[in-house]
Amino acid sequence: MLLSADRVFRWKKIPLTAAGPSLSRLVWGTWRLLAQPDIRDPKPLAAFIDQCLHLGITSFDLADLYGGFGVEEVFGHGLQAWAGDRSAIQLVSKCGIRPVTSARPDNRVKHYDSSRDHILRSVTNSLRALHTEYLDLLLIHRPDPLMDADETAEALQEVMAKGWVRHVGVSNHSPRQFSLLQSRLPVPLATNQVEYSILHPNALEEGSFDQMQKLRRAPMLWSPLGGGALFTDPAYAALRAALATVGEKLGHADIGTTALAWALTHPSRPVAVVGTGQIDRLAGYRAALTGLERQDWFALLEAARGQPVA
Repeated sequence: MLLSADRVFRWKKIPLTAAGPSLSRLVWGTWRLLAQPDIRDPKPLAAFIDQCLHLGITSFDLADLYGGFGVEEVFGHGLQAWAGDRSAIQLVSKCGIRPVTSARPDNRVKHYDSSRDHILRSVTNSLRALHTEYLDLLLIHRPDPLMDADETAEALQEVMAKGWVRHVGVSNHSPRQFSLLQSRLPVPLATNQVEYSILHPNALEEGSFDQMQKLRRAPMLWSPLGGGALFTDPAYAALRAALATVGEKLGHADIGTTALAWALTHPSRPVAVVGTGQIDRLAGYRAALTGLERQDWFALLEAARGQPVA
């Protein structure tokens, strides 16, 4: 089925704000990197990074705590082996979650930390682990109920002034929490990275996407395929059938491509973080960038909810 020109999503980078940064529509997520033995060693990871770039995937999503605080170092070794043009890629990382782990023995209880000291320490550690001079985008990973908005904003401005970070944003923040931190910053929070998929469409209802459109900023999506449950849980058999029907009409290779197209159809122009280490699957996901026709999008929402929209 041909889509009208205004419904076609181009295979190009999307500026999260007018001031940047620009990320590829699909961002490769590193959360499960240590569980992917085929690509986690430096040389195969370097080759994988290169293959991603050939597909147009130039952006990579990390966080300080991924893999028990081990993913950034592993990815950094891959970047060293890749030895490509740093300006050709965009590195996104996050900080602010402090779990109980042997890697951080000072953490007696899991908590969130948006203090100046923690932000500066986390960014320093990330830069060292990744063997890079800067992050393209730093996100506060989770809302901190003890956040001092002035202190957090000053710390974010400080890491930008030092040249350690090019842009800043948040993850998993409500519109109210986003607005509070933005009110203290002279620069735009570039994005809010939120969970969003056909199984978890809460961002449609709780205001995050409305806020992103109001501010003309593009959200980032984590778990845009809904995790393994979409593919395996018997409760979603009817949804899988609906995805297959729509996907067959569009020539999609699998239901994951159709589910991803559903997520990318939103007019806030989201970019989606996907974590598969299979390069052929990533190549197939390019078909999702065309989005879905309006009635197909609503048909899938109806299948996911088990009832028509009110």
